[in-house]
Amino acid sequence: MRKKSEYLLDLSADFLGSVLMGIGVYSFAEQADIAPGGLSGLAIMMKYLWGLPVGVMTFVLNIPLLLIAWKFLGRRFTIRTLRTVVLSSVILDVVVTPLAFTYAGDRLLGSIVSGVCMGAGLGVIFARGSTTGGTDIISCLVERRYPHMQVGGILTAVDMLIIALSILVFGNLESALYGIVALYMQGRVMDSILYGRRRGRCVLIFSDQREQIAQRILREMDRGATFLQSRGAYSGVHSEVLLCAAERRDYAQLQRIVRECDPAAFFVVSETRNVYGEGFEPMIEEK
Repeated sequence: MRKKSEYLLDLSADFLGSVLMGIGVYSFAEQADIAPGGLSGLAIMMKYLWGLPVGVMTFVLNIPLLLIAWKFLGRRFTIRTLRTVVLSSVILDVVVTPLAFTYAGDRLLGSIVSGVCMGAGLGVIFARGSTTGGTDIISCLVERRYPHMQVGGILTAVDMLIIALSILVFGNLESALYGIVALYMQGRVMDSILYGRRRGRCVLIFSDQREQIAQRILREMDRGATFLQSRGAYSGVHSEVLLCAAERRDYAQLQRIVRECDPAAFFVVSETRNVYGEGFEPMIEEK
């Protein structure tokens, strides 16, 4: 019963995400003559040149990548990705293209909304553990073969090559510039959906007043804190560092506590994408 409900949730996420992506592609990106990277960007250019359906061409371009994924990434990953690719292609050509509206206004606004819709669609799909093929398969393959390589840089380079190609296809530099805007918005919205609730800050506090700071964090913020053993590289003195994870909304209060307890404290802050555990997101999502 649980497997069935999980499958229905996955299918619903694929459907909703595919509709959002389809609107972003058809209603905005196509109308503004922009190709915001990825295989969908290539498919948009193929439709502009030869009138080929974007959904069908996205699926065709994914075929060799899916065959490679079957060999190197496994059956389960490939079947799940194939389901999402087929569904998104069908929804784009059969549902969105005949029924959705088209926006032919300001190209900048069109590129922004296109990126928002596509990013929201990708975020919904990724949140359920599926992928849309294309550069997602490429990233998995590169990570598997070269685990220490910066995959994000490679994928960005691929997207930028596709966007640069759009200059030749559409015949103007603005298409590439608007494509970059759409790609940026896509990434921002997708990250917000995937990591927005879980983002926080990890703080390391070096202070002689660490005990007082820790007690105030426990009492006033209802947050935990941990003492870590440390040794100064220059002085060789053994001491303790206070570690605290805080949500973004708590950061100002934490900074105030440290400042009031010890204005001379050494305060190191890093952004975290995921914070799990008591007081934050559970490690296993409740169903």
